[in-house]
Amino acid sequence: MGNFWLLEIAEAQSHGGFGINLDILETNLINLAILVGVLVYFGRKVLANILGERQARIGASIQEAEQQQQEAAKALAVAEKQLAEAEAEAERIRQSAVESAKTSREAILRKADQDVERMKQTAAQDLNADRDKAIAELRERVATLAMQKVESQLQSILDESTQQKLVDSSLAQLGGGS
Repeated sequence: MGNFWLLEIAEAQSHGGFGINLDILETNLINLAILVGVLVYFGRKVLANILGERQARIGASIQEAEQQQQEAAKALAVAEKQLAEAEAEAERIRQSAVESAKTSREAILRKADQDVERMKQTAAQDLNADRDKAIAELRERVATLAMQKVESQLQSILDESTQQKLVDSSLAQLGGGS
């Protein structure tokens, strides 16, 4: 079958009619011109549609990117505002904590001073109470010792007859004074 085509081609070339030209340089330029012409005629609409669609997609992408950039700028502004507010709130909290610490410190120092003063007063009262108790015990002890000494001296000095006379004279004074 391959021989058939070769024969057909050779016969067409010899008669000068329609056939296949085997000269590579001539045939490529003609074929290329035909191909370019067909592509320009039919491909213009297709190429225009493809380029139009591509241009529309690129435009839409640019608009979307610009919109996202604007949204990002708005979000950045909001975030910066929130950051500034948060920093201001943190500073306010810190100042409040410092003031609270000062107030607490002063209150604790006042309470400690009051407690020390109360302890001093309690200690002084306890000391006075202990001193008064010791003095009372000493007086009682001195009185007891004095009575014991007087009793022992009286017993040694007074015999029974003198005691009787003393009791009689004390009774007479009591009876006579009434």
